[in-house]
Amino acid sequence: MPNIAVLAGDGIGREIVPQAVETLKLIATKYKHEFEFTEALVSEDAYEKYGHPLPPQTLEVCKQSDAVLLGAVGSPKMDQLPPKLRPERAALLPLRKELGLYANLRPVIVYDVLVDASTLKPEIVKGVDILTFRELTGGLYFGSKKRATLADGTEEAVDTLVYNTKEIERIVRLAFEAAHARRKKLTSVDKANVLESSRLWRETVIKIASEYPDVELNHMYVDNCAMQLVRWPAQFDVIVTENMFGDILTDQASMLTGSLGMLASASIGGNVALYEPAHGSAPDIAGQNLANPLATILSAAMMLRYSFKLEREASAIENAVRQVLTDGYRTADIMAEGCQKIGTKEMGAMVRAKL
Repeated sequence: MPNIAVLAGDGIGREIVPQAVETLKLIATKYKHEFEFTEALVSEDAYEKYGHPLPPQTLEVCKQSDAVLLGAVGSPKMDQLPPKLRPERAALLPLRKELGLYANLRPVIVYDVLVDASTLKPEIVKGVDILTFRELTGGLYFGSKKRATLADGTEEAVDTLVYNTKEIERIVRLAFEAAHARRKKLTSVDKANVLESSRLWRETVIKIASEYPDVELNHMYVDNCAMQLVRWPAQFDVIVTENMFGDILTDQASMLTGSLGMLASASIGGNVALYEPAHGSAPDIAGQNLANPLATILSAAMMLRYSFKLEREASAIENAVRQVLTDGYRTADIMAEGCQKIGTKEMGAMVRAKL
């Protein structure tokens, strides 16, 4: 029986995660599976009870599970803590490292019925289907950091960007495999005209490309990629890039869909994978039944696909989401003229009704 660790986290995480859990329970009933759910505390609730946003108890629950479903972290209260105790640094990064989650997958799919939700012209975003692989445990976020006061009183800060060939090879191979199974086109994003780490990245990608002769490979500087994502996003199939570049580009790409509330994600690589929406905790709308739960529900579909190899069940959830949107139901973030606005709970219930 697969065990799923459930970490609701902060803000709207407490509202959207239950909708995904109820959807997984319905899938279990419909397709005769059994899932066991184990709840654990992270971020603000964990800090209040244990004095740390990622206590050992929570980490152990995650390590003993088959997959982790995470809502979102971050709150005004946690923002007041020293940087070393803020959940982004003290919970998310250690969780990724301890679980060996070196690859973040973020699909960006523009549904036909949501082309008007994007801030870009419909003809630009129509048909967009991009899968980005972001390296997740290296680069600036995990390199050594220090601050110092120079002799003249000037404050200096240093963040070290480090990558080695093994770190690059393992995520690049995942990206090539995905491209091979999709439309056979891979874009590797770097800054090889400036950074030594990017030159190593590009050299390693070129070396691995020889193993995938049927996949068309092109290289793109990160600044050009940012521009191309809003100029002609349909040119992309699979994108692979390093940690910070991927962090920025995937958030930009999310707006092609019209809302972060539509963007699911999976972090894989170790024995236990983590699934979460790409958006934050949105404390300004928390507790008001306003949040869009679809990214979290779609993250649950990714869990079924990648952790449990249940493609039929994953597709069923994705088709249910598409049907609800086609029927004109919207949360506030994707609301359009002529549609019916509904809340978090109602949107989750509508998806389950379609299932």
